[in-house]
Amino acid sequence: MDIFYNLIKCLVFSIYWLLIASITFRVLIKRRSIPSSMSWLLIVYIIPLIGISIWFFFGELYLGKRQKKIANRIWSISNKWLNELRSCTYIFQMNNSEVATSLFQLCKHRQGIAGIKSNKLKLLTNTKKTMQILIRDIYLARKNIEMVFYIWKPGGIADDVAIALIDSAKRGIHCRLMLDSAGSVEFFQSPWVEIMRESGIQIVEALKVSILRVFLRRIDVRQHRKIVLIDNYITYSGSMNLVDPYLFKKSSGVGQWIDLMTRIEGPIASTIGIIYSCDWEIETGFKILPPLPNKNMIKNESNQNSSIQVIASGPGFPENMIHQALLTAIYSARYELIMTTPYLVPSEDLLHAICTAAQRGVKVSIIIPLYHDSILVKWASRVFFSELLEAGVNIYQFKKGLLHSKSILVDQQLSLIGTVNLDMRSLWLNFEITLVIDDSNFGRNLLCIHNQYISDSYLLDKKVWSMRAYWTRVLEKIFYFLSPLL
Repeated sequence: MDIFYNLIKCLVFSIYWLLIASITFRVLIKRRSIPSSMSWLLIVYIIPLIGISIWFFFGELYLGKRQKKIANRIWSISNKWLNELRSCTYIFQMNNSEVATSLFQLCKHRQGIAGIKSNKLKLLTNTKKTMQILIRDIYLARKNIEMVFYIWKPGGIADDVAIALIDSAKRGIHCRLMLDSAGSVEFFQSPWVEIMRESGIQIVEALKVSILRVFLRRIDVRQHRKIVLIDNYITYSGSMNLVDPYLFKKSSGVGQWIDLMTRIEGPIASTIGIIYSCDWEIETGFKILPPLPNKNMIKNESNQNSSIQVIASGPGFPENMIHQALLTAIYSARYELIMTTPYLVPSEDLLHAICTAAQRGVKVSIIIPLYHDSILVKWASRVFFSELLEAGVNIYQFKKGLLHSKSILVDQQLSLIGTVNLDMRSLWLNFEITLVIDDSNFGRNLLCIHNQYISDSYLLDKKVWSMRAYWTRVLEKIFYFLSPLL
């Protein structure tokens, strides 16, 4: 009996250290940031049972086998389409403003195409009005409607969007809807799924969450994009989920979510369409390449001096692209940099770039929510405040709801708007999208919105912040330890 007991003990002991050694090897061999690597090693060694479990589910970036295979070859298949797109020289902007040149050169080098001109842009700041405009566009659609959202929550005006889609599908419009499985769990449990499918709408549950799938791929890789594409000409993108702002998370006590969307008409729809095509193929295995833009789409002669790039991230897309774009934009700033984000847990490189911008004389403002839906992120973000304030960064805490907008404005000329939060999950993990816009008129409009946010915010005082309670500093450090894993 003692021999059997000792054998079992040795076996368990050997498996335990084999797991520890294996995880250590995986952490060291993969070129992660040093803080991220240290966090993983510490959590595995200090609380091994919990650490090993977390690593098993969240430590490696991977999709299911079929999805991974498609993702790895997606851009090589799309190269033929991209080459054909390059031949449409009439849509490309050859010159950019001084502040935008570096970022557009980076995008061209890594994604293969220059910025696209002749687009009509409109900023939308009110979620209810945005949905009303979207419903109008859905009813006016002539050919196709494609959508992808992280969250679709039934109820209120979101149901009006569903009705509009159903009516459009019944009159022969080809409608495709892709929703994240975790974010839109209430939608997939509702009757709308069957009603929509019966009307002819194709619905895909992206990155399905189930007990069996947790052993096949990471469960926290999420489809976080928000895209609407209508007739391959009108497109929407930004931070808004498909929810009624008066009903969404009403019980959380943070107020209405404040979002920012961009509605665009023009040839940029083709590049957004290829991103949607890639996402659709990763989930379904079927390719739905968008048509190439034709000269009839070039209707906006007044916007010949502006241009747009689209940056997509996630498995199968150019690695670290959004992180590089953010760094390039920040280092391009000469006199003003304004950033809005609901989640402020930047990488060390981003933190250094923001502080350096302030220290070299750029007026840097970061606008974040005063009230938050995530306790973890709220406390983790606080640890960065001291360093930012010391560098001269203005930190504004928005008090009229949960500021969910994700935007950057550089020198009132270069704008970045999309789904990307300033946290590790958006930068390294999820499927995200960002619009890079080189347009002074658009920049001035975004500045007006930022100034409105600032007028509805508290300015964090450096002296008051330095006098905060000791126990809060300890709590901040604990959550900072976990920040590379958030």
